[in-house]
Amino acid sequence: MGVHTKSDVCVVGLGPTGRALAHRAMLAGLRVTAVDPRPERPWPPTFSCWMDELPEWLSPTAIATRIEAPTVWTNTKHRIERPYCVLSKSGLRDALPLDDATVLAGRATRVDAHKVELTDGTILGAATVFDTRGLPAPGRRRAASAHGIFVDAETAAPMIADGEGLLLDWRPENGAGPGEPPSFLYAVPVGDGTVLFEETSLGLRGGMPQHELRNRTLSRLATHGITLTGDEPIEAAHYPLDQPPPKKGTAQAIPFGSRGGMMHPCTGYSVADSLALVDTAITTLQQDRDPITQLWSRQARLTYWMRMRGLGGLGRLTIEQSISMFDAFFTASPRGQRALLSTHDDYIALAAVLINTVTHTWPFHWRYDLVGWTNRNRWLNHDFTPAPAANTTP
Repeated sequence: MGVHTKSDVCVVGLGPTGRALAHRAMLAGLRVTAVDPRPERPWPPTFSCWMDELPEWLSPTAIATRIEAPTVWTNTKHRIERPYCVLSKSGLRDALPLDDATVLAGRATRVDAHKVELTDGTILGAATVFDTRGLPAPGRRRAASAHGIFVDAETAAPMIADGEGLLLDWRPENGAGPGEPPSFLYAVPVGDGTVLFEETSLGLRGGMPQHELRNRTLSRLATHGITLTGDEPIEAAHYPLDQPPPKKGTAQAIPFGSRGGMMHPCTGYSVADSLALVDTAITTLQQDRDPITQLWSRQARLTYWMRMRGLGGLGRLTIEQSISMFDAFFTASPRGQRALLSTHDDYIALAAVLINTVTHTWPFHWRYDLVGWTNRNRWLNHDFTPAPAANTTP
């Protein structure tokens, strides 16, 4: 059997959430062990959030770009007066040093409440174990899928100028027909001289395949006269949106981040909420209380439950219905928008904005699809097989 290590906190997984948890526990004076198969690997995804979601302790160097008022396109153009940002992956890592923590390169084969076993036989003991390893492939679960292309900023300028950003672009420019599942464009400058154009699907069971999303992205770019070389870097995303909060009184390791229910069911965002809740988890430990109880109050669980109802709606709407629904949502008050998009436990405002969105979605009968009274299984097993190329042989 391998070496036994004892610590106050053991963090399994060193993505942004795990690294932040280990970093803040270390600063709080706790003995920290962190384990990951590749602790220094670059983080593949692009991370973004609203500026006001970030904790005050996070260094500004973690921010790559700031967008003062991002844009949403539905039937009309909506300017969202709420600063938004793209995080710098290197800057975020540097803002979360682990100098006084024990960092091990290894893969966990067993993760329990007070013990972690690695493939080489090493056993790590800890008063508390946090499991921050993210989520497995979604299978047939409701998923977020995205295909992103990084385009030189000068080439991208016809669509995205410096300091601008598109959160959701529902304009009919992606080549999808009315009988196909909906997707929208997300486009932001990422701070390295490129703009990320990312066609995104939310809520489909099993998600949308990459080839379909790429074709839709290319169609949008072509509509705006943007020609690619074919050498542009890409990124792909495909993960479940329906990971529930952990149950109270569990005898297992504490799941945290996307693994612990902090993946927003309606947006696919998780990093900002996880960063904001790190200190709550650490403080609760120091007070010898249950972090799950503190992180997931009755109000927070009710908020999650209502967002899951919204996820179900997202996954069964048509393109036209999606546009109508988002058009209604972005007329809501700033508090209402925040209640759905960000706030961890503002269930009263969330209930109000959900009701307002349903009642303002038009035509009237579309509301039945949104709440699930009709077409509950629309798009289930939709065939995304590419059409065969036309035979041009004379």
